[in-house]
Order: sequence, then structure tokens, then C-alpha cells
Amino acid sequence: MLGKAQNEAPPSIAQDRRTRRREATKAEILDAAWDLVREHGLAALALRDLAARVGMRAPSLYQYFDSKHAIYDAMFAQGWRQALDAFITDTDIPGTREALLYAARSMFEFATSDPARNQLMFQRTIPGFEPSPESYAPAIEMFAHMQDLLAMHGITDPDAMDLWTALISGLTSQQLANDPGGTRWERLIERTVDMYLAQVAPPARPRQREGTK
Repeated sequence: MLGKAQNEAPPSIAQDRRTRRREATKAEILDAAWDLVREHGLAALALRDLAARVGMRAPSLYQYFDSKHAIYDAMFAQGWRQALDAFITDTDIPGTREALLYAARSMFEFATSDPARNQLMFQRTIPGFEPSPESYAPAIEMFAHMQDLLAMHGITDPDAMDLWTALISGLTSQQLANDPGGTRWERLIERTVDMYLAQVAPPARPRQREGTK
């Protein structure tokens, strides 16, 4: 009995191992779910197919996610965490136009690189699905980051953020719907940013003549 006790891991270590295994399995399930929705469409995700993809029976999935919507919720959160990594703009970029072009291109490339992810994050495709507050938190963080960037460049128009999201989502939606894999709407990013700045950028201060105060 003494030898057996010596070979057993302490409860905390055993718990850590179980937690790591559980998290690894959840990550495997999510990876498989992304593979399936990219192959068959976002709304076509079937728990039986998902379970088979990870080598388990469908009821076993409920040990990790309590419903299909819970899987969508975890995927939603995962997508927005990836978005934060892709969208965070270099605040050292000089010039308002250059900073917004960088942000617009980052957003456009992220959104168009994965149509299924874009659909889950930006469209209401799944009937009855609403992201949980925890999963929506990265989206709020992204929104706040973009607002800070605009304010940093003196853009304080109360409608500036709504106008920005409408323009960028419009470009990405048109690209995905009408020219997937092409550049038809990507080529309009610079003109779109210029149009945007013409509406919301603070007016330039007039230059003072030499010798005047």
C-alpha cells in the first residue's frame, strides 16, 4: 500500500493533467468543427459528423459542450481572439491616412481569408444563436481599440465608428459574394479610406504667415 501511494500523483497534479487533457480535447473538437463548416457550410454542422471526425460518439460531445450553440459560441470567441491578433494596428504608423489604410487592409484580409469564420462573426446565420458575454468580449475589445485609434488621430465624429464598420464590412461582403479570391473590392480600399477621411477627419488648421502670431 505504501508503494502504491508513493507512485500516485498528488491530487493537484492529477487535476492539472485532467484539465489539460480536457482542454486539448475541446481544442481538437473546435478544430474539427472549423474543418467541417469550411467544407459543408456553417449551418450544416452536425454533431454526429463532428463526433466521428474526432473519434467519439455524438453523446460524448456533451461532456465538453452542452449544446451545438455552445460549440458555435466557442468558435465565435476563437474567431474574435484571432481577429484581435490580426487587427491590432501599429500605433507608431505616422499619419492618419497611413494608419487607417493599415487597419482597413488588416481587417479586409482577415475577413476575406476565411468565409466561414467571417459568416459566424459578422452575420446572423445560425437561427437562435447569440454569443455569450464572455465570447463577445473580444469583439468589444476590438471595437474599443478602433475607437482609440480614431481618437488618437483626432477623429471624434460620433458616427465615425459606425461609418467605418459599414464601409469595411461592405467591401468584404462584396468581395466574398462577387469575387471570392480576387481583388475587385480590395482595390477600392484606398479610395474608401479617402472618402471616409473626407467626411470625418478634423479640418486642417490654416497656416500662419511668417511673422504673425
